[in-house]
Amino acid sequence: MANAITLQDISSRLDVLTAAILSNKNVLNIDEAAAFTGMTVSYLYKLTSTQEIPHYKPRGKMLYFDRAELESWLLQRRIKTTEEINTSAVNHVVGVHGGAK
Repeated sequence: MANAITLQDISSRLDVLTAAILSNKNVLNIDEAAAFTGMTVSYLYKLTSTQEIPHYKPRGKMLYFDRAELESWLLQRRIKTTEEINTSAVNHVVGVHGGAK
């Protein structure tokens, strides 16, 4: 049974296919948004009910998400790297002291 396909192999292939499909869609339903963000459906419902995540309800019931808006939302509150912090600190000190030696 050298050619046997395991459940793990099938799951991995399904994940790859799901990612490929989601990368081509601009409007996602709640299940697709959950797969795209890695969050649970129930957590997404909580975020929509508290209006913490951008979403659409065109008919008042079904939830939809714009993929580009989800990406922007996921990438908010970026944390600076140590190098960026050090560069900002050096620039601040040089700016405060006028660059005098």
